[in-house]
Amino acid sequence: MGCQMNVADSERMESQLISLGYQSTIESNKANVILLNTCSIRDHAEQKVYSYLGPHALRKRKGENVSIVVAGCVAQQEGELLTRRFPEIDIVMGPQYANRLSDLLETVIESGDQIVATEPIYQMEDNIRPTRKSDVIAYVNVIYGCNEHCTYCVVPTTRGVEQSRTKDAIINEVKDLVSLGYREIMLLGQNIDSWGRDMTPKQRFADLLTAVGEVDGLERIRFITSHPKYMSERVILSVKSNSKIMPCFNIPFQSGNNEILKLMRRGYTREKFLSIVNKIRYHLPDAAITADCIVGFPGETEEQYLDTLDLMEQVKFEQVHTAAYSPRPNTPAAEWSNQLSEEVKQDRLQRIKRLSGIHALERSERFVGRIQEVLVEDVNIKNPSQVYGRNPHSRIVFFDGSINELKGKIVPVEITAARPYGLNGVIVGDPR
Repeated sequence: MGCQMNVADSERMESQLISLGYQSTIESNKANVILLNTCSIRDHAEQKVYSYLGPHALRKRKGENVSIVVAGCVAQQEGELLTRRFPEIDIVMGPQYANRLSDLLETVIESGDQIVATEPIYQMEDNIRPTRKSDVIAYVNVIYGCNEHCTYCVVPTTRGVEQSRTKDAIINEVKDLVSLGYREIMLLGQNIDSWGRDMTPKQRFADLLTAVGEVDGLERIRFITSHPKYMSERVILSVKSNSKIMPCFNIPFQSGNNEILKLMRRGYTREKFLSIVNKIRYHLPDAAITADCIVGFPGETEEQYLDTLDLMEQVKFEQVHTAAYSPRPNTPAAEWSNQLSEEVKQDRLQRIKRLSGIHALERSERFVGRIQEVLVEDVNIKNPSQVYGRNPHSRIVFFDGSINELKGKIVPVEITAARPYGLNGVIVGDPR
């Protein structure tokens, strides 16, 4: 459940379970360990956790041999409240304990105690080799936590303060992944431009990006997520100067209205965001820019909402991840009295989704007739005669081919058709 950070944490935790002798299974009703790595960014995601826990809590009440672990952001947010609601839970652990699952689980099995691990800790380096879901693309955390305190967001509460990994640790992990055959690395951070600010002396993310780009054998680099408050032109120039770094920028704008941005405590203005976009377009005219946006924030008027649509018309994003505002525990905005009705929020959400889809199709159509280098990831499960991968701009491309021959290869593909969030094409050259 949740973001790429959660995926990376899940891979680390699965590796620890395997080291303890467990095997993954799709038959959750027969599993001896149930691990839920949770997301609390939206209320809907949180409710899914509770609905999933019910059947497994029942198994335990019936005397079945099953250990229940709730990890991630809901675990950090709710803490002991989870064990009160579901006494059958064995471990509640925040994201900062992802590399300590094996120790916690062994303690529970040996002692029978219930553990709630949500205290802040320093994220230490370890020797865990994650069980990665892909053998082509790998996630690498570069910074944990977030020091921003946006009025709608639970991340600082659930993932803690910013803690940068050292450049050496990151580079060593990337080199290890390349030696294992990985061709693309995704650098992860809730606020990746903040990497190095907590170090002495301070370091810059642009310099880290350049250093990763110098790793021999690495083909592609991506990174997320950038914060408009901190993103610098140096990062754009790093992307421009190294063909390994894909021309993709994920920069959440959240609202196109300055008053709402101030209420959100985002720390930048509409004008600042557009100036970043203009710098990207100047240096990398064909770059892909994606974003996140919240509609229906408390007190948002129709006119303020229209400012958001206007910003989207100016930028024309590759993709916008949109969401209606969802009050989250322990956030200031959740306590405000000027909440909007669900009817208004859903109306605005549907309108912005329609506009986002129009822009996405327009951005996709520019690729038709062009030859794109596609890194093949896997087979198209809806059409096994096809494979898919991403072009440098992160658009998924489907085309005929054998996954056994092409997986992990970079293939020249001529784009023949475009959809809002995908492309179709044909191979026009030799893979490498």
